Amino acid sequence: MREVVPPLLLALLPLTFVLMMPPMLQNAAALIEKGVPWAVVLRVLMTLTPQALSVTIPMALLYGVLFGLGRLSADREFVALQACGVSIFHVLRPIALLAGLASAATAYETIIALPDANQSFREITFDIVASGAESDIKPRVFFTSFPNRVLYVRDIQRATLWRDVFLADSTQPDRTMVYVARQGRLVIDRAKKTVELVLDDGTVHTTFPHQPGKYDGGSFDRLVLDMDATTVFRRTQIVKGDNEKTIAELRRTAAANARNGTPNYSQLYTIQQKFSLPAACLVLGLIGVALGASNSKEGRVGSFAVGTGVVFVYYVLLYSSRGIALAGRLPPGLAPWLVNVVLGAAGVALVLWRARSADQPIRFSIPTAWRTRAPVAPGGAAGAAGRRPVVLVIRIPRVDWPRPRLLDIYIAKQYLSIFVLAFVALVGIFYISTLIDLADKLFGGVATTGMLLRYFYFATPQYVYYIIPMAALVATLVTVAGLTKNSELVVMRACGISLYRSAMALLLFGVAFSGALFALQEQVLAESNREAARLNGIIRGYPVAAFGLLSRQWIVGRGGDIYHYEIFDPRTNHFSKLSMFHLNENGWTLETLTYAADASPAKQAGTDEEPAPAWVARGGWTREFTTATRRNASRPVVNYKPFTERALSLEPPAYFKTEEPDADRMTYGQLKTYVAGLQASGYHAVPYLVQLHQKVAFPVVTLIMTLLAVPFAAAIGRSGALYGIGVGLVLALVYRMAVIVFGALGAGGSLSPILAAWAPNIIFGAAAVYMLLTVRT
Repeated sequence: MREVVPPLLLALLPLTFVLMMPPMLQNAAALIEKGVPWAVVLRVLMTLTPQALSVTIPMALLYGVLFGLGRLSADREFVALQACGVSIFHVLRPIALLAGLASAATAYETIIALPDANQSFREITFDIVASGAESDIKPRVFFTSFPNRVLYVRDIQRATLWRDVFLADSTQPDRTMVYVARQGRLVIDRAKKTVELVLDDGTVHTTFPHQPGKYDGGSFDRLVLDMDATTVFRRTQIVKGDNEKTIAELRRTAAANARNGTPNYSQLYTIQQKFSLPAACLVLGLIGVALGASNSKEGRVGSFAVGTGVVFVYYVLLYSSRGIALAGRLPPGLAPWLVNVVLGAAGVALVLWRARSADQPIRFSIPTAWRTRAPVAPGGAAGAAGRRPVVLVIRIPRVDWPRPRLLDIYIAKQYLSIFVLAFVALVGIFYISTLIDLADKLFGGVATTGMLLRYFYFATPQYVYYIIPMAALVATLVTVAGLTKNSELVVMRACGISLYRSAMALLLFGVAFSGALFALQEQVLAESNREAARLNGIIRGYPVAAFGLLSRQWIVGRGGDIYHYEIFDPRTNHFSKLSMFHLNENGWTLETLTYAADASPAKQAGTDEEPAPAWVARGGWTREFTTATRRNASRPVVNYKPFTERALSLEPPAYFKTEEPDADRMTYGQLKTYVAGLQASGYHAVPYLVQLHQKVAFPVVTLIMTLLAVPFAAAIGRSGALYGIGVGLVLALVYRMAVIVFGALGAGGSLSPILAAWAPNIIFGAAAVYMLLTVRT
């Protein structure tokens, strides 16, 4: 038990963090950007723990058994046990006790802790995200969360004081009211749950869509508008999903669905899954004993490979059966137990086989595709001996070019073998988690197998981009730790080879992988991420319009004009119901309002990129707002001019075809050009500037992690490869969290963009330099 428990706990921590990482990435950055207190952020993230533990406790038990027994097998202690008459069934008893404890812990997580934690997570994040309206309003970005109201602020001087405010209000269907104010602010009373928009020193312009000639306007010193409080303070009574319900609630829901004639597969499956997951600890513990208690010398690294394969098979079978059950093709009460029955039978058979043939390892034969034959000299040995050809020898001066030495090749082989193993294991986790997420769509008939495979193909590069640094870190830690444990580093030092020289091959691999990351980012990720997002939307049934410019109806021109349109067809460059607001930027007053039923370019195809092409507007009107002085008093004058057809000067069609940007779908050059355009136009470009610097900073992490891992592994090397794997995953996850936190701080304006992007590298790089300078070389 002392051999099994430490690796079990060490595996539990990184596995739990790996499964918690996707929701962390989705929620932590948003919470930090909104200025949520750290205590609340940690509380939100802790509610994710039961969901992850219900899956990772069985996995950690399997790894713990394999690592513990793998160490006994590698050091021939299991051979000694057999020589003393200790059978595999005796070894099974303490493992069965640990499996029982793990089953009890998993049952507590799935039956008691999981429903409450999931519901708490949904309620907390729902309230926080909804109540952050005042922090969501950014300068020069349209805010559309208020129903039928669009808010645009040109500048924010303080957190609560806006300069140059534009508000379009269409809450009344028969009129549109436009407010243009010099100042404004949002006043939220959380106790009374009221929201007010206060505007100072402005004008209001009311138009009537069905009565073009009718207009109403005026000015104000201060205007207070009551906003829809439900958009800020949403109801916290969220409808519970199946994962947020207790067993009693699931049974009531299943009975109600049966009475109403609706499917209750999900509820029946979830009830049984709450018991099948704890039982998985017994099954995986049995398999761990059968595969770990052997006379082979693979050790813990080999156990990691075997454990990853078993985990992959288990969860693929589990969630495949779930998808089939939810599609109505398998009884939902049987589906969660199917994988336990299959693997449990396999575990019993392997244990019995191991007990009968203790001296024979479990081998899986792989057919060879070729045979090696000894080369035969042409003409035979006699012919070769009988003739001596004339040989011309040209001597070239020998140059001692830098090349890998025997030591470099030896270390590189160990490094690459562990890197490939870690890489394949982490990619397997990606496929497992993705299959878990999309199994319902596949077996429910929403997505085909070919579509899912295409999604895997295009989504894999992004995941590879993230796991290459993790695999390189684990490979460096395990390689150096192994050299230290076997005293090979001591021998190298005795021969005059320092730690710096021994790690040269590892550093070169770090540089190579950093270059590969940048090349992958520039050559592959932009296109693959776009296609993966498209396929993901199709699989999940998202509307196509939600991914493009078709859903955008407000845009600011290069000169500061505000455009609103109902429909823009990018194929024909045709606007429907176009409104153009021309404002005086110095005084922030509305000078001209133009409306057209439709508008299209006057020129033919080929003018898509020309600056300020002529457009033809049809069926509209123009209102010019001026002031006239009479008897020392100023009064507003509105000049209304209807037209059947007239020319307009707008931006080129390509300007309206630009989609909402996503840094993951842009190369460094594309994002740099976009950020430059935003800055030149005075837009809020800080979040994109942080992402731009991160595109350069992140690939360097492989080299920094290698520099950190070499002295770290030399210090803990006597603990062996297991601690190298655990420490590597923890360091990688800490780095990833640092990227999220500093990126959110940069996007929120708390740090400069370049510092926010490079801060994780600076921190980990400083730690690496310190350890390199203090480690015994």
